[in-house]
Amino acid sequence: MAFPQTHRSVVLAVQSDDADERRRALDTLLRTYWRPVFLHLQNRWRADGPRAEDLTQGFFAVALEKDWLERFDPSKGRFRTFLLACLDAYAANDARAARRLKRAGDTPLSFDFEIAQPRDPEAEFRREWARSLFALAVAALRERCRGTPREVAFALFERYDVEGADALRRPTYADLAAEKGLPVTQVTNHLHWARREFRAAVLVTLREITASDAEFRAEARDLLGVDPS
Repeated sequence: MAFPQTHRSVVLAVQSDDADERRRALDTLLRTYWRPVFLHLQNRWRADGPRAEDLTQGFFAVALEKDWLERFDPSKGRFRTFLLACLDAYAANDARAARRLKRAGDTPLSFDFEIAQPRDPEAEFRREWARSLFALAVAALRERCRGTPREVAFALFERYDVEGADALRRPTYADLAAEKGLPVTQVTNHLHWARREFRAAVLVTLREITASDAEFRAEARDLLGVDPS
């Protein structure tokens, strides 16, 4: 599989002097990490929905204001691991502040900030990060196929590989052929094309949200089983 050759790292672009470049980089980071951060705050820190949303917004605002992302050193690990460590530090500080307010008898709090440790919080965070990454790739492929002859290929891919993965009964290629009035061989060809393009879309986004070539290649191997020899 061909790897993207241009390294447009939004992790580094967030620090750019160009306001438009910073805005685009931040948008990509938010679209990739918003849901993993939100769910981590719910699952590990037991923040209810509205509070988790407030904390998610606060975390990204403080991370940018305090230039936390500039502290990331690609030689010491992966960006998502670094971001998770920053998030836990932020949530722990907020939890301590909340407990101080409780002890002082200030406004009662309707949520519990005591840590409810999942079995493997980093694995859970990675899983949600991967889901966000794949969702972005699906959306990019959908937009690319919209209004073109490839819409049929995307519809088959969405039906079989996206929706079918969670269905009680996954449709067969013969089912899809009957639904679309196509030969089974054409369904096979459409799905082959869509899967290839989906993987390419994943790699494009992955290239953007990693800070070094080594991190990009390591994440690609983990996510897609691709060996960038």
